[in-house]
Amino acid sequence: MQAVFNKLHGDRVIWAVVFILSIISILAVYSSIVTLAYKYREGNTEYFLFKHGLILIVGFGLMYLTHNLPYKYYSRAAQVGLLAAIPLLLLTLVTGANINEASRWLVIPVINQTFQTSDLAKLALIMYIARVLSKKQDNIKDFKEAFLPVILPIILVCGLILPANFSTSAILFTCSMILLFIGRIKVLHIFGLLFIGLIFLSTFVFIAYNSKDSGRLGTWKNRIENFTEGGSTVNYQAEQSKIAIATGKTFGKKPGGSTQRNFLPHPYSDFIYAIIVEEYGLIGGIGIIFLYLILLYRGIRISLKCPKTFGSLLSIGLSLSLVFQALINMAVAVNLLPVTGQPLPMVSMGGTSVWFTCIAIGIILSVSRETEMLTNKNIQVESNN
Repeated sequence: MQAVFNKLHGDRVIWAVVFILSIISILAVYSSIVTLAYKYREGNTEYFLFKHGLILIVGFGLMYLTHNLPYKYYSRAAQVGLLAAIPLLLLTLVTGANINEASRWLVIPVINQTFQTSDLAKLALIMYIARVLSKKQDNIKDFKEAFLPVILPIILVCGLILPANFSTSAILFTCSMILLFIGRIKVLHIFGLLFIGLIFLSTFVFIAYNSKDSGRLGTWKNRIENFTEGGSTVNYQAEQSKIAIATGKTFGKKPGGSTQRNFLPHPYSDFIYAIIVEEYGLIGGIGIIFLYLILLYRGIRISLKCPKTFGSLLSIGLSLSLVFQALINMAVAVNLLPVTGQPLPMVSMGGTSVWFTCIAIGIILSVSRETEMLTNKNIQVESNN
């Protein structure tokens, strides 16, 4: 065990947080897949548990590989990833698998595995923003030289994600704006973009709310109305989630004791936080929040210690993206936000979402690993002198 631990470089606290979240994930998924197992596998819960466990193992493999790769290589990978993500997003909108009136997935034919292209786009865009900002620091206040090259990909990627996945587009746009601010882009330019974005968003919401469309626009309209009106007849998911949380009380019903898993839609993904609170109580719910806040704190700490602008922006951008997603998932579970469909990173059952989360954490650890190596080298040089 010690030999394995010695091979894990970078921030050990982040490694510990990821391991704890993975253990929680296995326990929570195994408890919440009962209905799914009876629906598709004649009650064989072990099938889904094995599948989820295998996805996590592959995810840890990806995390290990990415954390061993020097983070400077992710600068060029950002270009390749963005060039691949844009046509894939277009292809998804046109030919993607339609689930819940949204084309978010491409189906990989050979293994019959769904692939959510927005996961790749999120990672690629954040890496690309970090790359451009780090290279434009000498003229970072210039509109043409610095602002346009970074803002055009943001508008394109977020715009392509928006029709099928508003929440992901909003999270990505928010993280991008924070990165622009941290990267010293002129504040006037950022506020101008936010104002234009607000106008477009208001127009979009107005069109959606007054639309008679029964497709994706209708889905958004129903979610907004369900959230604002409340009531068990029109907001079934949120009501069942609140019942799960309320009955969990302080210490919960203990592992496997959930009853709302039989009534709550997608308890193993979108509403897994409600199942965790039901089984582990308020203590468990606060513990999960605390773990994500630790992840954010360590990501910021790595960013502040990193001597290179690219690595610093990479760490803070990816950390914000993961933690924002987690907070939104938990806010939906406690009915602070309308239903969005965001999974809980490293906890919800999933495929490519788990893998891209692991890759993102691996990149953060890569920045941490190289920063530690440079710090140790400097200390050694000073001691020799």
